[in-house]
Amino acid sequence: MTVLNIAVAGASGRMGRMLIEAILNADDLQLAGALDTPTSPSIGTDAGLFLGKATGVLIESDLARGLAKADVLIDFTRPEGTLKHLEYCAAHGVKVVIGTTGFEPEGKAAIAAYAEKTAIMAAPNMSVGVNVTMKLLEMAAKNFSHGYDIEIIEAHHRFKVDAPSGTALKMGEVIADALGKKLDDVAVYAREGVTGERDPSSIGFATVRGGDIIGDHTVLFAGIGERIEISHKSSSRVSYAMGSLRAARYLADKETGLYDMQDVLGFK
Repeated sequence: MTVLNIAVAGASGRMGRMLIEAILNADDLQLAGALDTPTSPSIGTDAGLFLGKATGVLIESDLARGLAKADVLIDFTRPEGTLKHLEYCAAHGVKVVIGTTGFEPEGKAAIAAYAEKTAIMAAPNMSVGVNVTMKLLEMAAKNFSHGYDIEIIEAHHRFKVDAPSGTALKMGEVIADALGKKLDDVAVYAREGVTGERDPSSIGFATVRGGDIIGDHTVLFAGIGERIEISHKSSSRVSYAMGSLRAARYLADKETGLYDMQDVLGFK
């Protein structure tokens, strides 16, 4: 059995630790590197310390040391950090799974450019359940294209720094594409005061931030006499971690190219 060597960015964060634990429990994967910011108190400690395990992999801030043995880097950090990591990976043949959200158009363009040099799987949500939900939304949008108002409601923990969530935006894009529209042309991100009647062609967004909510997303198709709600609710980051490992395995035989979870799940 071929073992895939995985490095994790943001190794001392909530998602980083979940990824490390999942990798250590996988027979076909090996933890080969762990990265964090230079100011992290975890720098120089064993990446498995939080589990009481000695992995022999130290958390590094230096990319050359942290990625020296890696086949794939899994990155759930911030856009500026991810792009820095990606530049190094593209230059040194390391494949990348990107779960980071909040990229500006320039950042998305940079990811596409780096994909000409290495294989990249980028998705706003790695959960298999969420990505199956995306497919359901595509089907629903095509059947509820007339007479139904579409609203996307998302909720996350108090520490999330971007809004709407990357997953909510992706849901909007999937729905807009199914309707033959561009999300930028129909999205409504805020309502306040006297707004007038709802534009039936719009896709509305509502954002909730509070407590320790992992991630809830509901798409409401509201018609006259009925409404349909398609929801996904995360109770743990385990689903994100397991989806990320599935994405890393998908990249194993890819040299270059930009992929998403729809590719990984065979929906394309």
